[in-house]
Amino acid sequence: MTVVALVGNPREGSRTLTLASRAAQAVGRRLNPAGLSASANGTSGRSHEEVDLSALGPHLLAPGAHPGVEVALELVREASVLVVASPTYKGTYTGLLKSFLDRLPPQALAGTVALPLLVMGDAEHALAVEVHLRPLLVELGASVPTPGLAFLEADFPRLEEVVAAWADRIAPQVRAIAALRPAASAAASRGPA
Repeated sequence: MTVVALVGNPREGSRTLTLASRAAQAVGRRLNPAGLSASANGTSGRSHEEVDLSALGPHLLAPGAHPGVEVALELVREASVLVVASPTYKGTYTGLLKSFLDRLPPQALAGTVALPLLVMGDAEHALAVEVHLRPLLVELGASVPTPGLAFLEADFPRLEEVVAAWADRIAPQVRAIAALRPAASAAASRGPA
């Protein structure tokens, strides 16, 4: 089962990247308790892959295809579980994340379990993960079986504790939905009955 963290923060080395990485790692460990999978670049010891859009930002709006963007899009399309993380800007996810996701065709995430996460400075933005990010992922065909994680910046000292509790709570639903993916893919390849 492939777990991918997609990070829509324009700043390199952001706390959003840290949160997304820890969340994807926690989910990956709960879905694959037998051990960590090898990563696509041949190294082992990681339970997930990462797509950090901070390095790809300048290429997202440029005309024509860019190899890095194409690789990132393919990694996202092939994910079994996609952790989508963004800081909250003006009450919603970043334009960088939207620009990347806009490059996906309709239903590109069909068969993918998506887990939305937003980092926010104030609890008043907590609904943004459900009101803004979830519908975008559903529009792309993803299954979003659990509530997203609205993570307050003030909780970074407790990052591991908060992420572990969240992953424990959502893992059973994610596992159940992700287990249906092979059956759904096989049915789609056979075509209508």
